[in-house]
Amino acid sequence: MIGFLLWLLLFVVCWPLALLAIVLWPVVWLLSLPFRALGIAVEGAFALLRAIILLPARLLQSRR
Repeated sequence: MIGFLLWLLLFVVCWPLALLAIVLWPVVWLLSLPFRALGIAVEGAFALLRAIILLPARLLQSRR
């Protein structure tokens, strides 16, 4: 809701910039998709690495 109100304020103050923003937003969103996928992949790789490193400690902890 607040985003919509801010967009309306931008539209009243500077309507060409608001129209440019609303037209370019899907393009920016499409361009950001590969970076999001890369972030998910890197996060998964770090989680796997962390699990591998902490595996001996988890195995030793479960024997107690």
